[in-house]
Amino acid sequence: MILTYPGRLQHPENKIKVLRNNMGKLVNYVTKLHQSTNRKYIDRMIDDKVDCMLKAKEYEFDYWDGDRRYGYGGYKYLAGRWKPVAEELIKNYNLNNESSILDVGCGKAYLLHEIKLILPKIKVVGFDISKHGIADATDQIKDSLFIHRAQDPYPFKDNEFDLVISLGCFHNLRIFELEKALSETERVGKQGYVMLESYRNELEQFNLQCWALTCESFFDHKEWPWIYEKFGYTGDYEFIYFE
Repeated sequence: MILTYPGRLQHPENKIKVLRNNMGKLVNYVTKLHQSTNRKYIDRMIDDKVDCMLKAKEYEFDYWDGDRRYGYGGYKYLAGRWKPVAEELIKNYNLNNESSILDVGCGKAYLLHEIKLILPKIKVVGFDISKHGIADATDQIKDSLFIHRAQDPYPFKDNEFDLVISLGCFHNLRIFELEKALSETERVGKQGYVMLESYRNELEQFNLQCWALTCESFFDHKEWPWIYEKFGYTGDYEFIYFE
């Protein structure tokens, strides 16, 4: 066994992975989709936001399909909406029908569904804390999803997946929970991709604080890579900004 990070034992092949990929690169897969939605930041901030935050953090019906003040305001499957992201992941991480992918905090897992449409035999697995989210996943992948917290140990062996992804989840964890989530993402995946909310200036920081209902970790675009390095995550990463 080889010690590559404080308190974390890894097999020799894992050490090779860390040395090769340290650190991951900044990518741009979801930003265009994120920018296609209009948001009224001040309206959300003054709309009894504390109560809305409490309701949103239940991560059940109201968060996904209730009033917009609690979250998505109706998150339904739209054929092809996530297809460009699926295509980018398949191309950039060399996925094929013999590959495997895990989505941490998958929600309704529409991205996994689009990947499965392109690669029908690929192994897809996802987990989330939302019973409503998983129950509303498409029939094609629902059996591949389960309830689990991102900050708890993942029930998978080292390097079990060719790619581990997490979109819009890890900023909802507190700093001491991030360490476990990032280290587990690193452990079970040969490659990684994490997308979360961040900011580059005071305006984007203000807009994020107005808009975010579930965010626990507010860090800027330079702080997050520092956190990744400290917690041993060597995969790729993306930020979405509220401009």
